[in-house]
Amino acid sequence: MMEVEPMDLLRSNLSRVRIPEPTNRIFKHECCLSFDTPKSEGGLYIDMFTFLAFGKDCVGWNFEKTGNPVYLHVKKTKKLVPEDRPTKKPTRLAIGVEGGFDNNEPEYEETHSIVILPNYVSLPFPSVELPEKVRLAADAIVLAEGAERKEQVAAWTADKKTVSTYAMNLQQLDNGVVIPPSGWKCSKCDKTDNLWLNLTDGMILCGRRNWDGSGGNNHAVEHYNETGFPLAVKLGTITADLEAADVYSYPEDNSVLDPLLAQHLAFFGIDFSSLQKTEMTTAERELDHNTNFDWNRIQESGEEKEPIFGPGYTGLVNLGNSCYLAATMQVVFTTRSFCSRYYINQSLKKAFETAPADPTVDLNTQLTKLAHGLLSGKYSMPVYENDDNASVDPKTMTPKQGGIPPRMFKSVIAASHPEFSSMRQQFVSNLLLGCFRIFPSFSRSS
Repeated sequence: MMEVEPMDLLRSNLSRVRIPEPTNRIFKHECCLSFDTPKSEGGLYIDMFTFLAFGKDCVGWNFEKTGNPVYLHVKKTKKLVPEDRPTKKPTRLAIGVEGGFDNNEPEYEETHSIVILPNYVSLPFPSVELPEKVRLAADAIVLAEGAERKEQVAAWTADKKTVSTYAMNLQQLDNGVVIPPSGWKCSKCDKTDNLWLNLTDGMILCGRRNWDGSGGNNHAVEHYNETGFPLAVKLGTITADLEAADVYSYPEDNSVLDPLLAQHLAFFGIDFSSLQKTEMTTAERELDHNTNFDWNRIQESGEEKEPIFGPGYTGLVNLGNSCYLAATMQVVFTTRSFCSRYYINQSLKKAFETAPADPTVDLNTQLTKLAHGLLSGKYSMPVYENDDNASVDPKTMTPKQGGIPPRMFKSVIAASHPEFSSMRQQFVSNLLLGCFRIFPSFSRSS
């Protein structure tokens, strides 16, 4: 039997490739059946038809179930850091930013390829030799904001964003200002990031200065104080999904919604449909500050506890307000009924085979995923902060446990509940009662 050339094989499967629309949910940070990520040993495989992501142990199950053969493979590997790398003298009081103190966070290099199952035929990406449809689809996936991140930000802003009282009757000055699609710079200094476009007069100005010296030089807020022009939008957050743009109301002192944002942008010649996201919104920065905070430092009188590892000893990553969720599920999965139902007697493959087309919204699948993540020990291995450095002796260092983030499980149980879909603090008892009421299968398991 004649072997088919990889490019011919890809062309024969073009009907199984879709170019994502702005409204599509694209999973690119975590497997929908396990807690594998692009940093895991096998990387992550993104189905180029459904845009669901799978780890190396699960992607074959998806091919068997759907017949979808074409995947964008994403792999992140640590960059090697020379032992004799000179330490730069900090020039500003900040950590992990340009000119600040080194926070020793590892840097990762991201690579991509097009993989065709079942034989895992691999083609390099980017490559001009790939069919145009595949290039456009892969580019859109790489540039898109992942559904996991979008849902976290949506939860963080669920109880914060309201329609601005200034949006519907906003005055816009016909002063001939036309805003280019890129190359922006503050009108009063040399800042080229954290820039805000005032929607009344079209002035581009930098944002507030942060406590650590990062951010801007306060020119946008100073402009409001001088003029009273109320609304500004952060450049770099404007995309085809206008609701995700960061609009700030100075008199209301909050991020807001502007239902007429497309009209207000067009006034200054901005075609929002052609813009790409290049900056974090204020909500995303708040989320990062909360999810990256070292919560262990404020527990047990500030003592550093020695981590333990192995099956049944996997931690849950705090999502910003999810202590209640972690406490509940860690206890729930010590009970015989839950362990039997979602771990001992149900494999991940079995849960996936009976799941609907989108397993990320299926309670049974996400409970099984959480059970296997917590109880298998796969994600409870010692990690050393400098394990990318061959000269490090693990015997002389304290190991860390990364833990697993219960994002998809939280999204499922919060989907129909306005309180749990927010990032407000909750009580453990309310979570259990809510789950029993909303999901009868949850109470039957207990």
